[in-house]
Formats: sequence, C-alpha cells, structure tokens
Amino acid sequence: MKNEQQKIQTALQDLQDHICAGLEAMDGKGKFEEDLWERPGGGGGRTRLIGDGNVLVKGGVNFSAVEGEAPDALLKTLKIEAKGEESLRFFASGVSIVLHPESPYVPITHMNVRYFELSDGTWWFGGGIDLTPHYVFPELAQQFHQRMKAVCDEFHPSFYERFKPWCDDYFYLPHRGEMRGIGGIFFDRLGPEEELSKEELLDFIIAVGKAFVPAYAEQVAATKEMSYGQKELDWQALRRGRYVEFNLVLDRGTKFGLQTNGRTESILMSMPPTAGWAYDHQPEAGSAEAQTLGYLVKGIDWLAPLEV
Repeated sequence: MKNEQQKIQTALQDLQDHICAGLEAMDGKGKFEEDLWERPGGGGGRTRLIGDGNVLVKGGVNFSAVEGEAPDALLKTLKIEAKGEESLRFFASGVSIVLHPESPYVPITHMNVRYFELSDGTWWFGGGIDLTPHYVFPELAQQFHQRMKAVCDEFHPSFYERFKPWCDDYFYLPHRGEMRGIGGIFFDRLGPEEELSKEELLDFIIAVGKAFVPAYAEQVAATKEMSYGQKELDWQALRRGRYVEFNLVLDRGTKFGLQTNGRTESILMSMPPTAGWAYDHQPEAGSAEAQTLGYLVKGIDWLAPLEV
C-alpha cells in the first residue's frame, strides 16, 4: 500500500511542477515562490504562490500529502462509520489551484485533483476544473467546455455527461440562487465501482491536470488586452465576494482541510487579494453585468450551437 501511495504522490508532485512551469510561461513575468510545510500528525506539502505578474495578481498551486488518524468530524462528513474499536487512518494527496487575475475580463479559475484512502481499504479519486468569469463571453465558455469534454472523452464517453451537471450542482450558491461561474467538470468518489481501474483513474486525474494550463491560457489570450475602468473593477470586486462566500461556506475542500488540521494558510490561499460586497446590488438592465448574471444558471448546454 505504501508503494502505491508513493506512486500517486509522486505523480501529483510532478503534475504540480508541470503546471507551475506552464503558468509562469503563460504569465511572462510572475514567478512562483515555494513554502514547504509539515502537518502535525503526518505529512505535509508544497505551497507555491505567484503574484504581481502580467496576468495574475494572486495565485496558488498547492501540493499536499497528509496522513494520520481520521477525525470523527471527517468520518461524519464522509458518512463513514469506523468498524470495531481500532480507529481508522487516512491518507490524502492532491494538487489544488486557484488563480485570480488582475483584469476583470480575465476569469478566475480553479482546479483540484486528489486521492483519498482509509485503512479499511476504502479509496477514491476526485477533482475537476471550473471557470469563474467576472464577465461571461459565450464563445469562450463554449471553448472551455469543449476542452473539458475532450479530456473526459479520452477515458470514458459518459464522463463529461456525468461530470458537467455535477459541477453545476456543486458550484452553486443556494443563498444567492446563482452559480459561482460557468462550471466545467467536477467528480468525487471515483472508486472500485467505476469501469476504469485504479491505475486508469490515476491517469485520468493527471490528464485533467495537464489540460488545465492550455484551457486557461486560451481564455487569457482572448481577454487580457481588453481595456477596462472603475465600473468593471467594482463588478470584479462583487464577483470576487461571491467566490469568497462559496469557498468559506460551501466548499468541501476547505472543510476537509480544516477538519484534518491542515495548514490554514495553504487552505485559504484560494481567497482573492481583495473583494467587495454591496447591499442588494442590482446591475442595470441590458448591461454586460446583467447579461453575465443571466448565464450563471444551472443546466446551460455550452456545447450546443450558440445563438447569434
């Protein structure tokens, strides 16, 4: 089992290196700084931060591999009951990314791929990629979803059809009645019941990780030169506020990290550098901001022909 854990851990470390190199090349200025950390109780990680770039004002690419006795709060969240008197131990490893751009026309993006197992033999993979534009451009949303479908189709014809609505449901703010962004793919607890083997599922999450930089670079190239003013920056602050609300109130990854005594600074690296809230803000009818809100709903088929 330890050899298998090491194989997965090494694959994810290599993925972190691959993504960081790609993002530095994409940004053209920003460079990652690394913070190595250890977790009391077992394991640790490499937090890498980038900022003050041509594109990225703040970003993080975090690798972690942690283990130890599974806290009761974690088992309750996972709806798992320990059998017998011996406590369960857990091992978890993953790469998580959040990028906040300077321009309000360049989207926020998030990616996470992870592996989890318990000492009773339970194991699964999870992850996904999603896009959170401050302003939604349908053509770019379609391109993003086409890339997500392409990486899914390499491994199973049903993956995109399963993981796209799963993403819509997950990245939804029920207290706002809106999605965080335009979605992407999200999957969790892919384990022995899947048609793919454990090794194939590992290959799948690594492929998802390697699809991240090309998919985001395409969005950046199309939007980074667009001019903007204070109106757009104010809207960006409000959308960043929605991002904060989701991550602190609803995100399972944040809860998992805090429940397992993870490193708080690494867990909260997803927060934007600044954010804003305005009481009952209503965008002007017909504005680009109002049009964006119209796209932040579940169930949009981004692969269908766009209406002209």
